Amino acid sequence: MSATPHPDAPILVFDSGIGGLSVLRPILDLLPQAPLVYACDYKGLPYGEKSEAEVATRVSALLGRLVERVRPRLAVIACNTASTIALSHVRAALDIPFVGTVPAIKPAAERSTSRVIGLLGTSATIRQPYVDRLAADYAADCLILRHGAGELVDAAEAKLAGNRVDLEVIKQAIVALRSQPGGEAMDALVLACTHFPLLSQELAAAAGPGVALVEGNAGIARRVAHLVAGQDWPEGVPQRMVIGNGGRDRIEAAWPAFAELGFTSIDLV
Repeated sequence: MSATPHPDAPILVFDSGIGGLSVLRPILDLLPQAPLVYACDYKGLPYGEKSEAEVATRVSALLGRLVERVRPRLAVIACNTASTIALSHVRAALDIPFVGTVPAIKPAAERSTSRVIGLLGTSATIRQPYVDRLAADYAADCLILRHGAGELVDAAEAKLAGNRVDLEVIKQAIVALRSQPGGEAMDALVLACTHFPLLSQELAAAAGPGVALVEGNAGIARRVAHLVAGQDWPEGVPQRMVIGNGGRDRIEAAWPAFAELGFTSIDLV
């Protein structure tokens, strides 16, 4: 890719659903003039229940078509499951910078005093060897309690659509961590799915005041800002659109959150 992208070249943000909204906000805090394309693969949701081969094949194919269509200056995979499985594949295949989303185990270990950390993600994410390596590299002296809570993806989507959140589902995710050996000492909780920060208020209430919620979205935004430093941006109002692989009803239900960030159009593929 050219070292000097066209000013109108967007940043592409990709997720299985609308959890990537939690990544959009910090990116725009740092890059308010950035044109954006947000792409969501509702036909493939949930990724956390698919095999590694299915996720790698699907994400690589979709991103290949998206890169060809929108010609982004950079792409963010705003999904922990897709990043831990497919990031190396798309980096090898596509000639643009990619920023992935990985569990924030390092900052959680820096915060924890009890050295007991909870990790909430999809079942596919928490079983990845990449997570084992993060734990070994940055939290070797910590007990990491893992729980696959894919049901929280649906809860986050419901909340953004203005529907009631089932608080019992939130409570049970915390209980699943607390009930593991050592769980009573947990003082940091890694939100290893971009949907989960959308439930921060509910998760914090269920976990209690002694548990810090940790997610890596601010770090993703800083990485994006670093990679595009010095590039030109369009004059006037930047173009921002949502591309949905299905899911029009869900996108429209959550549209106020996108409109607040300057998005003006939806395109279904």
